[in-house]
Amino acid sequence: MIRLLLVVQFLFLTLNTSFVFSAQSSADVTVSPEQKKSALAKILGSKTLQSQSNDEYIIGHGDILTVSIFEEGDMSVSAPITAGRDDQATDAPRSAGVGTPVMMDGRISLKNIGDVEVVGLTLTELADYLKTLYSVIYDDPIITTTLAQSNSLRYTVMGEVTAPGIFFLDYPMSLVQVVARAGGFTEWAGRKITVVRENIKQENKSVFKGNTLVFDYDDFISGKSLNKNVLVQASDIIIVD
Repeated sequence: MIRLLLVVQFLFLTLNTSFVFSAQSSADVTVSPEQKKSALAKILGSKTLQSQSNDEYIIGHGDILTVSIFEEGDMSVSAPITAGRDDQATDAPRSAGVGTPVMMDGRISLKNIGDVEVVGLTLTELADYLKTLYSVIYDDPIITTTLAQSNSLRYTVMGEVTAPGIFFLDYPMSLVQVVARAGGFTEWAGRKITVVRENIKQENKSVFKGNTLVFDYDDFISGKSLNKNVLVQASDIIIVD
């Protein structure tokens, strides 16, 4: 009789545990499209009420993000992507960083909530957005969002440099550093650089004429026009004469 009772208890615990696991695994998407739209609308609406810092990174297509919840871990649906690359030029092989890639439709896939739109948001805005969504599932979740790899910001270097091309803008770089990354000047270079930029920040308007800046490297190394060694922005076209 005792053995029979132990067997019955074991079967009950096994079935109960199996039910819990199956209930968890079936809840892949627990946030409705309407809830996502409402939460995103609030985030986008707040943009018009507060000024966005020029230093905040804007998420773009192809970026690699990491999203985690405190005590829950990584929320990426797909397996981590192997990181590792040496060359920054876009025509060179570039392995993806560890994290969740932003797909061409501007979304990432996450556990429990499925696909969410992220392009155009800052990392802070994304964390706020995801906190709203995951609050449906977890009690006051602590969300961490980071940029594992930037693939959406690029600039172009043309003309008299050793290795012209299109490059990823992974971190702040000045004009002099950009020339160095492109292999330096060729022997025929006049060492004058023209930057064509679509959007001019307020702090750079004094050195730009319209949408162009002319930088003379020889003047720079002699201590002149140091303020023209500006930081490169995404989509800049840099022409070296």
